[in-house]
Amino acid sequence: MTYRAPVQDMAFTLKTLGGLDALQASGAFPDLTDDLLDAVLEEASRLAREVIAPLNEACEKTHASLGDGGVTTSPGFADAYKQWVEGGWGSIAATPDFGGQGLPVALSAVLQEMWNAACLSFGLCPILSQGVIEAISIHGTDAQRATYLPKLISGEWTGTMNLTESQAGSDLNALKAKAVPQADGTYLISGTKIFITYGDHDMTDNIVHLVLARLPDAPAGTRGISLFVVPKFLVNEDGSLGDRNDAKCIGLEHKLGIHGSPTCTMAYGEEGGAIGSLVGQENRGLACMFTMMNNARLLVGVQGVAVAERAYQQALGYAVERKQGRPAGEELAPGEMGAIVGHADVRRMLMTMKSLTEAARAVCYANAVAIDTAHVGADESARAEGKARSDLLTPIAKSWSTDIGCEVASIGVQVHGGMGFIEETGAAQHYRDARITPIYEGTNGIQAMDLVTRKLPMGDGAVVNAYIAEIRETAEQAAAQNDADLNITGHALGDALDALEEATTWMLDTLKSAPEECLAGATPYARLFGNVAGGYYLTRAALSAAEKPDDSYLAAKKTTARFFAENTLPACAGLVTTATAGAATLFALDEQQLGA
Repeated sequence: MTYRAPVQDMAFTLKTLGGLDALQASGAFPDLTDDLLDAVLEEASRLAREVIAPLNEACEKTHASLGDGGVTTSPGFADAYKQWVEGGWGSIAATPDFGGQGLPVALSAVLQEMWNAACLSFGLCPILSQGVIEAISIHGTDAQRATYLPKLISGEWTGTMNLTESQAGSDLNALKAKAVPQADGTYLISGTKIFITYGDHDMTDNIVHLVLARLPDAPAGTRGISLFVVPKFLVNEDGSLGDRNDAKCIGLEHKLGIHGSPTCTMAYGEEGGAIGSLVGQENRGLACMFTMMNNARLLVGVQGVAVAERAYQQALGYAVERKQGRPAGEELAPGEMGAIVGHADVRRMLMTMKSLTEAARAVCYANAVAIDTAHVGADESARAEGKARSDLLTPIAKSWSTDIGCEVASIGVQVHGGMGFIEETGAAQHYRDARITPIYEGTNGIQAMDLVTRKLPMGDGAVVNAYIAEIRETAEQAAAQNDADLNITGHALGDALDALEEATTWMLDTLKSAPEECLAGATPYARLFGNVAGGYYLTRAALSAAEKPDDSYLAAKKTTARFFAENTLPACAGLVTTATAGAATLFALDEQQLGA
């Protein structure tokens, strides 16, 4: 089944729930009219449906491959990428100074959902390029910006980030790649990097690698890491391509999913040293890299939403067409079977998929609008609030949304029954593709630890407590409505928020004296936080229905919010116990007992 972007839901979520309407009303993005937004979404939807979506099945049959000339992408990828570049899609949120359109990051996030829902393997490439653009824009020299940004923004070149080494996964203290300074101000880079997404391909004539490496006299640990830009082909002063750099793909990873995305082992300096230039200050590379990683984490969360949406559309289409059994309450002729969408348990699965997907979409879009607010808010106070909100939501958008992507894709397989386990239906591909998203750009456990140890203490708890107060106001507003759906939803959100507030207070108090106790419960706490945040945005959507009672789209939002309130939010009370149980039982067994 092909993919059709839910344009109406994307626009509603972006503007009403994510907050883009309010940001525009403040004077930001004066060129972004509703007509322009609708036109962009419709045209992007067409490209995703007609050009990119057909790649998804094709790349399962013919994976990216490595030959003597480098990496060849799956059939159709190069042509689809060419059309993507011709449409100017890479320039949406980039600075006009180097050819960008200066539109919201949040709009770019919506488009990323489309590309990744259409084909996750294809959508990965623009995500990495966007991060490289941001890192060079903020930390690069004038010469680096002039050399690389126009081509990266146009999409004529793509970008990668090179962190991981075989002995240094998430722990960059163990990083060994070297950078030796040269007399002309360049550096010779040597070392091997693994898991480099689109480290080589045949879709563009140059690839711009951002590489973490150590200088000869660098201090130990993460304080001694520097960042370098290392192009596949060196760039001459006139902008033309020069010699091939000493940076090559020497192997492709054989993966569980995303088979169309070339995940490369990259070797730098096998023939004397790859020529690179320093980005930012020496030994400050990790800070520069985090500039691109934070937004990349949001966009990985968007990938979770994307694969959930794709899996839901496929499951719904199958459930409507597949006839089996006689659903209770349906009048059928003797011997006739009804569509499985009429069975209560199938309907439960579909509603679970729908509500979780819409909730995760809202969390990610709200995070993206907060990033925009941090950049273009009306005043310093608004920008500071935007930065704080985006910092708080980023680990939730990444971890909760990607967990949701996996869960929804798994339910999608279940809706198909035995056919879901058969490759021809395509349901299993979504499940495999989704599974990487909780792992890369910082595992979800790392996101949970970041949330608990760095984000909750911001402003001595003022940032998270302000968000809780905002949710409380919405819960009370819904609970006060003379409407059964809204009343039930509001009370359920209030109860779930009580659980989050209790766990948050415990975390903030315990973090000061026993941080290891907080780390033990960080992941269930992040799940609790995500459930409440998702319920918050769905409740706001339901309240919109009260203003337009005859709108069938909003009426569906109200029903979806109630389903989420009755089926997802009750778990929050139990998650308090898990989040606050501490670390004692985690380490009570020794290694021998663990294996007994």
